[in-house]
Amino acid sequence: MSQAQVVFLHGLNQKTVDLITSCAPEGFTITEVEGNLCEEDQMKAVQNADFLMVYRAGVNDGLLRAASKLRLVQLLAAGYDRMNLTLLHKLGIPCANNGGANSWTVADHTVLLMLSLYKRLILADRATREGRWREPIDGFNTFEMANKQIGILGIGNIGRKVAQRVQAFDAQVQYYDKYPLEPARERELKVKRVSLQELFRSSDIVSCHTALTPETHHLINRESLALMKPTALLINTSRGPVVEEGALIEALQEGRIAGAGLDVFEKEPVEQGNPLLRMENVVVTPHSAGTTWNTWCRRAEFAYRNMQRVLEGQPPLAMVQDNEE
Repeated sequence: MSQAQVVFLHGLNQKTVDLITSCAPEGFTITEVEGNLCEEDQMKAVQNADFLMVYRAGVNDGLLRAASKLRLVQLLAAGYDRMNLTLLHKLGIPCANNGGANSWTVADHTVLLMLSLYKRLILADRATREGRWREPIDGFNTFEMANKQIGILGIGNIGRKVAQRVQAFDAQVQYYDKYPLEPARERELKVKRVSLQELFRSSDIVSCHTALTPETHHLINRESLALMKPTALLINTSRGPVVEEGALIEALQEGRIAGAGLDVFEKEPVEQGNPLLRMENVVVTPHSAGTTWNTWCRRAEFAYRNMQRVLEGQPPLAMVQDNEE
């Protein structure tokens, strides 16, 4: 049996690349291609590829057209907003994401942001180090998760794990998703589906876990933020453009919502002049929610198993669809 040719297009350090490629089973030949390589060299690299594996790198249209033997584009990330799904559909090339391989760590990070805001962790840490004992905590400005209503926007792999985690803190969960869960699954997860407007109106924390598509771009905007309680928090560990950032800044500055926990921004890396970075009621991280040592092999093993399925004539798992279909 001939070797399956895999091109790994990436923007990672070599140590991480070596770990991911080391997970490849017998029968796979991996060619590493850095995402900053010129377009002509990228196109040459994929000409005979059976599979294109991608992480932290853009995939241009010329590359996809040059990959005439391609049988699958396999993403190591959950998001697929950088892929031209319409072109892939026309070329007959399926595209799959990571099948929830990073859902555990993103869910953990989501809850971390919630608790950091409720307990004023960043301010308390800074004050303690500077000798300002208990200064940021006045007895009226820290809160607990118990009995809070958590609204989950997007109940996929990550959203479901967030629901399970916050319930361990005795919180209640409601959700909105274009594709609702089956009633039996809702009962199992102890979640309730509500309308999008009701999610914003009645949640103490709105946590965003939807994919970025034309339909979800600026889904969280001035109108939806205006529905939120003045005591409510917004958490976003999905994609920055799901939130209309200017509207969020205004809502925070005017005290129309209480705070935000953000792992993603409309423009990344986030500009240092962004007002969000100067707000004490905002906790920020550098699009790192999905990055832990534990995820690398899990991402890679899912990717190689998916490629093996295609080689065996089976459809790939975790396929993403062109919204124009």
